[in-house]
Parts: sequence; C-alpha cells; structure tokens
Amino acid sequence: MAHRPRKRASSQNARVYWQDSVDKRVLGFAGYKVGMTHVSYVDDSESPTKGQEITSAATVVEVPPMVVYGVRCYSNNNSVGDILTTDEKVLKLVGFSKPYKPKEIPADVDDARLLVYAMPSKTKMGKKHIEKMEIGCGGKDGKEKLEYCKSLLGKELKVSDVFKSGELVDIVSISIGKGWQGAVKRFGVSIQRRKATGKRRHVGTLGQWHPAYVLYTVPQAGQTGYHKRTELNKRILKIGQKPEEINPSSGFPEYGFVRNDFVVLKGSIPGPAKRLIKLRLAVRPSGTAKEPQVSFVSLAPK
Repeated sequence: MAHRPRKRASSQNARVYWQDSVDKRVLGFAGYKVGMTHVSYVDDSESPTKGQEITSAATVVEVPPMVVYGVRCYSNNNSVGDILTTDEKVLKLVGFSKPYKPKEIPADVDDARLLVYAMPSKTKMGKKHIEKMEIGCGGKDGKEKLEYCKSLLGKELKVSDVFKSGELVDIVSISIGKGWQGAVKRFGVSIQRRKATGKRRHVGTLGQWHPAYVLYTVPQAGQTGYHKRTELNKRILKIGQKPEEINPSSGFPEYGFVRNDFVVLKGSIPGPAKRLIKLRLAVRPSGTAKEPQVSFVSLAPK
C-alpha cells in the first residue's frame, strides 16, 4: 500500500479513527513502547502446528493508568460541548487556569468520547508532562454512550479494565524517523549497473515526455520514517501487573525497567523505544478472541 504524502508527522500524539461499537465499553488505551522479547505459547490457530508449543517475537508496551478528566459530546460529527471533572487538581494539571464553567449540553447527542491523559511520569523513561487525548466509547446510542462516559468521569482507567488477554487490537503510532534518504532506501528501487549512466543509486527515468512535468508518483529522495502508521490485528498475548514477570536483569535497551502494568503484543509495532503507542479495539478482526496459553516469557538480557 502506498502512503502519501511521505512527510513528517505533525505530532507524536497521533489521531485515531474510532469505529462505532454496540458494546458498552472503552475502545482504546495508550502506553509506551518498551522493546521486544520472545514468548512461547500453545498454537491455537488452524495451522499445521496447532496444539504445539511455538515461539514468537513479541513487543512489550508499558501502560500506566490514565485519568478521565472529561467527556466530549458530538452531534452530526461536530463537537457540541465538554463535561469536565470537578477536581481542581486535575483541571490545573490539564491546563485550566480559570474556574471551569460548565455549558449546557444539547439533547441530540449522538456520540460521546472520553477526554483522558496519560502519565509518563509514572514510568522510568524520563518524560514528565501529561499527554492528553480522546478515546472512543461503545454503546447502542448516544444516550447510553454519554451515561457510560459520565460514570467514568474523574476515575483512573487501567488497561485490564479495557482489554483482555487474547483480544485483537490495532496499533496507531509514529514510526522511527530516518531523516532525508535517497530513492533506493526510500522506495526500494533497483541499484543500476556501474556502466549504465555513471550513477548507481538513482532512478532510471523521471517519467514520460508528456505531461511535461515530473509526476508525484516518481520515486525521489525525501523524508523517510517518522510517519503515522496503523497496524491491524495485533494479538494481546499477555496483560501483566507484576513488572518482575517481564523485566530482564539489566533492563530493556534505551528504555530501562518497567514499573507499571504492561501488555505483550505478538509481533513488532512501529516506533522506537519510549514512543507513545495507541491501542484500539480491532476494527476488522479476523476470528474470535481466545486467551492464549503462554508458557514462557524470555527474561534474558536484550
């Protein structure tokens, strides 16, 4: 799949598309990428190794609790007002310097989302400031969504309240930035033979004569990496509350030690260590969620 334009993401706090769900639940969470390890579990798919113990690469995401500081109401895809918590400490942390005056919410609300913030200061990676974001909620109609969101106002959310082991999630994050790169690294064009044109790492042609300009589809040098990317259907292999179950003796490279709850996802995800990762309930799930039988998680130094 082509991704255009290949430019730097505007923010590391990526925007997320929230698909409607009839189930009354929170549809997402956020955490920080720790690193990778490998996990052994019993294969419960329909592959030739079904029923056998297999080993897979896995990614660890630290997920400190998130605080719900408000509810945003929508009508016809337009924001019509916010309902904020009455806790002055939380409002000051969010950035309200003046007393908050609640506005009247219209009756025709058809969607409601949680206003939450992540607390990276609870981790050991050095980031201190909170990161605010919206998280979608499911429900049969706008009224049920709004009542459910109000019930969570001012509370702390944990990842175990949102997801369970075995569920499929989509990952939204910003990939590793690689700076300005040429066409060979950026698009994978072939390296030319030495005697072709005197140059090797360039594109053979910039296009046809007419139209008499270079099309945007022609591979050229430019920004590589640091793009917003969404990966679908990553399986949650484990949700843990005890950091000693995942921390190697020397910590994770470029990250350190996990201190909070964590999620182990099968496979790799975009972004470097310490990157903000958003998990969303899978919008195109393949199969039903089954809790995996994890028998081993590697604690070897990375």
